[in-house]
Amino acid sequence: MDETPTGLFNAYHQDFEHIIRSVRDKLERDVHEQHGEQRKATLRRVEIELDEADDLVSQLELELSQIPTSLRPQYASQLKQSKIDMNRLKRLAKDSHLKSSRNELLGGGGGGFRSRTDDPYQDERSRLLAGTQTLGDGTRRLDDATRIALETETLGADILRSLGQDRERIENSRDTLRKADSSLDRASATLKGMIRQMYKQRFVLSALGLVLVIVVLVILYFKLIR
Repeated sequence: MDETPTGLFNAYHQDFEHIIRSVRDKLERDVHEQHGEQRKATLRRVEIELDEADDLVSQLELELSQIPTSLRPQYASQLKQSKIDMNRLKRLAKDSHLKSSRNELLGGGGGGFRSRTDDPYQDERSRLLAGTQTLGDGTRRLDDATRIALETETLGADILRSLGQDRERIENSRDTLRKADSSLDRASATLKGMIRQMYKQRFVLSALGLVLVIVVLVILYFKLIR
């Protein structure tokens, strides 16, 4: 499955189109051929599928916001048309509910009685098929959610592993800095010792020079004056 925003949009849009076709077939064909409880079961199934279509439209809006701006207009047009189709079918479903209720009030339930007499298990089969399809859709969505959760878990594990490696590198760098700081301290102490030694040597040389000057002066004094 394409995990890009456009790929997800197309996948959700295909699911939406599948549900819309199913609803359209029920409202424009099945409802007119059915009576009584069978028609009610079909209209209940239509309500469930329209709720699923609503959820898919919300998902399409979410995916549209993730699509790059340059590609967004064509997908926005598809989303707009999807909303128009869904609203039209909602109105048609409402009209079908009203007609069904009016037929029952006017005594149209006789047709439903004949239908149950001809096939007493038809209503149960219709409800079973509707429940099976709902279960299949729910299972598919659950699989998608599970897959996303696993991918998120894998991504989280990768991030934690990267963070662990970064932490190890930081700790190694800290140890290196500590060693370098210790080496700098030792080098600084050595330089200070050398400087002190240099000052001592300079003082000794200066003292020796002064003594030599005094000795020379004394010698000159005794030789020249005496």
